[in-house]
Amino acid sequence: MLSQILIQGFLLSGLYGLLAVGFTMIFSVGRVLNLAFGANIMIGGYVYFALAQEAALPKLPSFIGAVLAGVAFGVVTYLILVRRFRDDPIAVEISTLILAVVMQALIVMIFSPAPRSMWPLLPGVAHIYGVAVSLNIVLATVVSWVVLGGLLVFVHKTHLGRAIRAVSMDPKGATISGIDPRQISLVTWGLSGALGAMAGVFLATYTQLDPGMWVFPLITAVAVVIVGGIGSIIGSLIAAHIIGFMETITTTVIAAELRGVFTMLLIIIVLLVVPKGLFGREEI
Repeated sequence: MLSQILIQGFLLSGLYGLLAVGFTMIFSVGRVLNLAFGANIMIGGYVYFALAQEAALPKLPSFIGAVLAGVAFGVVTYLILVRRFRDDPIAVEISTLILAVVMQALIVMIFSPAPRSMWPLLPGVAHIYGVAVSLNIVLATVVSWVVLGGLLVFVHKTHLGRAIRAVSMDPKGATISGIDPRQISLVTWGLSGALGAMAGVFLATYTQLDPGMWVFPLITAVAVVIVGGIGSIIGSLIAAHIIGFMETITTTVIAAELRGVFTMLLIIIVLLVVPKGLFGREEI
């Protein structure tokens, strides 16, 4: 059982890391919580389903199409909605939450409210130290870590990445240095949309496709960034492992129905003991 918990917890944590980083990037740069991030997850899953299973396109182009749809949704959300309320974080959070609910209604109108089964990106089962795991979740974990590693290299080693870090640390100072925070915000919302859509494809193939599939991942993303420290990518990655292992232990040892209960309790405890999260507020 210990091997099962360790292996499945690690695999699940990689996926949660993808969710958390996509969510925390928006706060790092714009100082707002994007509650429409769940809609990116839902859009990614449904676009992939439409392309791969209804239009019968190959999996890779379908996956790329889903990611591009996430980018487009993130960029449009920023240009049409968020930029108008950039000086009012509460208005941004309320409006993005409403947008997510509206997108769910549109998905229901287009695809019906019935859950759909998604074909795995990679069928089959692997045995790791005697534990059977699907190749699909292994692929999702590998892709997640490759993407997250590439993102960290991008943020720390490229000119644009350093500009994103500068805005996350001091928007006024970045402006004085010739960086346009609005352009950086646009890039960040596009990147966040891509990460959300990617996670949506993996989650849909891991569980199922459902118009309400955005709610629990959004709660998980919020939990991860609160526990890790809002604005800290490294903190979010570590917190993703904490929550991933907690959920694996809960579903394996106690009961699957209690999957999110201990995560919610952890949020309350962290807010009471260390309100800034385990790693505090850091630069991106």
